[in-house]
Formats: sequence, structure tokens, C-alpha cells
Amino acid sequence: MKKIEAIIKPFKLDEVKDALQQINIRGMTITEVKGFGRQKGHTEIYRGAEYIIDFIPKIKLELIVDDSQVMLALKTIQESVRTGKIGDGKIFVLPVEEVIRIRTGETGSAAI
Repeated sequence: MKKIEAIIKPFKLDEVKDALQQINIRGMTITEVKGFGRQKGHTEIYRGAEYIIDFIPKIKLELIVDDSQVMLALKTIQESVRTGKIGDGKIFVLPVEEVIRIRTGETGSAAI
């Protein structure tokens, strides 16, 4: 099993969620986060004063998938969120040693 963490643009959330559901990946956790990479933030003017916006709003998508689904999930995420512009995001893949469904006690892939 693997944990996939993807940092994406907020307006791409519905698109990636729908794409993952089409390949039968239904469980995911979404967190609103802020950060920057090569974008480095920008400046905005509000009521005549200039403000530096260091951290850009992003969405962190987390899902656990069986090893057999990893490549398809990665391809699906990439295709559904890519705009070709700076700030499209990053995807991280981490190993998962165990998953336990608290309600039933199921473990491993059955608990996903």
C-alpha cells in the first residue's frame, strides 16, 4: 500500500475528485494549506497599500491506495490537475505499513 499526497491548485479539486472516482478510488482526505515553491508569492494592493502574499492557497489531497492502483492513480491525478503553468503542484508517494478500519477491525487492503 502507498500513501499519495498531492498539493494542487484549489480550483482543480472537483476535477481530480471526479477523475479518481471514475477509477474507483473513493476515499480521500482534503486539507486547505498554504505554501510556495517556484511561485514565491506575489504582491497585491488593498485600499492603496501594497501587501506581499508569501504563501499561496493550495489543497492537499491524501489517499491510500493498493500497490496495484498506484500508477493509475498518479496518472489520473497528473492528467486532471495539469494546466502547464507554474504552481500546478507536486505529488509525493510514501509507503504505508498498515491500515486498520477502526469500526470493523479489518486490516491491510481490505481496510482501504
